Amino acid sequence: MKILSFGEIIWDVYESEKFIGGAPLNLAAHCSKQGADSFMLSSVGNDDLGKDALNKVKSFNVKADFVSVNKEKETGKCIVSLDENGVPSYNVLTDVAYDYIKIPDNINDFQFDIFCFGTLALRSNENLETVKSILKNSNIKKVYCDINIRPPFFSNETILFALENANILKISDEELHYVYNACDFKNLVDISQKYSNLEFILLTQGENGATVFDCKNKKEYQENAPEVKVVSSVGAGDSFGATFICEYFKTNDIKKSLNKAIEISAFVVSQKEAIPEY
Repeated sequence: MKILSFGEIIWDVYESEKFIGGAPLNLAAHCSKQGADSFMLSSVGNDDLGKDALNKVKSFNVKADFVSVNKEKETGKCIVSLDENGVPSYNVLTDVAYDYIKIPDNINDFQFDIFCFGTLALRSNENLETVKSILKNSNIKKVYCDINIRPPFFSNETILFALENANILKISDEELHYVYNACDFKNLVDISQKYSNLEFILLTQGENGATVFDCKNKKEYQENAPEVKVVSSVGAGDSFGATFICEYFKTNDIKKSLNKAIEISAFVVSQKEAIPEY
């Protein structure tokens, strides 16, 4: 299985430490752990964070062939500040390298099974046009999209774009109302009937587990999450999506894929790192 993950590579920068992240990178790394041949399509700056990011990508066994170095923009980062009570505030920088992701000249030399993207990277028109071009002109079998609602970096336009182009759509229960508002529907059945391209909708529900809606057969699969001590929820949704698509690609079994995805994501929330060793 060969996947191409498009979008942000971003550093969460604290006063004394930094952590690599970005949902598309987390997804690619977890797909690699599930045995997939993972490629990242992104951009970093010609700076120390960019060099560190490239090293991190490779350490996750994700191919960085399509990660360009932008000599004019800095590597994406989020400045995290803690108040006297330890409550964080976030400043996600704009006009950074991952807002200007270009299509590699040789992308059509590869036959990707799944093209993955999230809505956050579509905050720039340049990236939206890049994704449109990839979907139109590249040899892509299936499309996976993660609805990433990060105010103010989302719009109804990008949500609808995801609904119109995804075969597999992942949403968290916290983000579901944004989707309903954008498409003016109130349930997954109506969405699946409107957008015939959709095959599965993955709904993550935190401590309540997750649901997979089989859009073609209008059948719902739900599993509870095991009880674990939650250390960090960062990357849990990405590990869930990655595990489901990899397992379903291998087995064509919805229930088995759902169970394994819940198992892996439950382990991830019990760890500090978004991409821990399994």
